[in-house]
Parts: sequence; C-alpha cells; structure tokens
Amino acid sequence: MKKILLALALSLGVSGAALAAGGGIPLDRAPQRTNDMAALQNGAKLFVNYCLNCHSAAFMRYNRLRDIGLTDKQIAENLTFATDKIGDTMKAAIDPKLAKDWFGKNPPDLTLVARSRSSSAGSGPDYLYTLLRSYYRDETKPTGWNNKAFPNIGMPHPLWELQGERAPVYKKVESHGHETEVLTGWTQVKPGKLTQAQYDQNVGDLVAYLQWMAEPAANTRVRLGVWVLIFLGFFTVVAWRLNAAYWKDVK
Repeated sequence: MKKILLALALSLGVSGAALAAGGGIPLDRAPQRTNDMAALQNGAKLFVNYCLNCHSAAFMRYNRLRDIGLTDKQIAENLTFATDKIGDTMKAAIDPKLAKDWFGKNPPDLTLVARSRSSSAGSGPDYLYTLLRSYYRDETKPTGWNNKAFPNIGMPHPLWELQGERAPVYKKVESHGHETEVLTGWTQVKPGKLTQAQYDQNVGDLVAYLQWMAEPAANTRVRLGVWVLIFLGFFTVVAWRLNAAYWKDVK
C-alpha cells in the first residue's frame, strides 16, 4: 500500500511539473469542427495567410484541400501564394536561414502538430486552441510577445492584428502559506480587427484545420469503423443463432 501511495504521489508530482512547464494554466477545450466544411475552409485560409509565412506543412499538398470542398480554381486563386502549382506541398515562404537568425531556430513543420502536441494535460487541438488565445504584450522579450501557455515562446503573436493586444489579469491567492498569483482573465489593451468572440471562432476554425491536416482520413476512418462495428454486431447475432440451430438436437 505504501508503494502504491508513493507511486501515486510521484505521478501527481510529475503531472504538476509538466503542467508548470507548459505554462501552469489549464487547457481550454477546442471546439470539434473537423466535419464542418465551412470551418475547415476558413481555417485553411487563416493557415495560408498567417502561418505559412514561417511554418511549412511539408506533408500536405494544396490539391488535398479538395477534400474540404474546395475546387482547383478556388485553391489556385486564393491559397497558393507560395507556388503556382496546386500539386506542390505547403512550404513556408521564409528563408530557413533568416528564420533561424530572427527566432533562434527554424520554425517547426505544422503538418502533424495537432497530434504531436497531445499530452496528459489535454489533446493537441486543446493545446493549440489555448496557445493562440494566451498571447500578451511583453516588452522584455525580443519579439515583444509572451504566452501564458508557453512562457518565453520564441514565436511572436501570428494573429495579433485580429485579436489586438491584451494583458493578463491576476488574483493573489494564498496556498500552503505562500501568496501566489493566479491567472483569472484578460483585459483588452488595444482592439483588434475582430471582437474576442469572433477571434475565438476563427481560432477554433484554424485549429480544426490543423487537426484535419494532421489526419485528413480521420473522419472517413471513423465512419468506416462505425459500419464495421455494426456489421460485426449483426454477424455475431447470426452466428449465435446459427450455432443454436446446429446444436439444438444434441443432448
């Protein structure tokens, strides 16, 4: 029993350390919109306009966006800013050497980020949704920005024009005899192009697109899995009754 309690205490300690390393704030639940074609199309537009400048999605081709209801003409006219061919992969427009000089390292590829960022604290989409809504101005940082979900983040706020500038609001709480500051909300310092509700809606669309991009066949896999389970359930009933028919005369 003592060993079990010790192991539990250690696991809780590790979880707490991981949460602290991730910024010390709980992750917000990302809206589930991978079946919403309009949301995915808006998310693709936001990704190309605000993320693809620095981050690549080297395992995704533009023409795969047909799967979210876009035509080749719509893709070519509205989304292929870095190439002339919709069969090309989504490569960042930035020079990797310049990116390393500006940000300290080359921005990571985002094709699988919605899957790679999953942890015990929440799913990858939850992490991304929280991250993009937790930026605040910090003039002590080289980029002028910081993030409560990822302290000392090297990436400046990619959507600051939409959200504007915010400052965190803290509340002093006494815990274990020590006074600590707990994040309770945000205050708007400078307005952006969108209201906070509109901004959250767009971030939800962008995260949904990143989630879809990480596994475009996920929805098809889930639908197929449902039909497989229905078939297996039906076949189980048939096999059960057939077995009963075969053995009904055996004593």
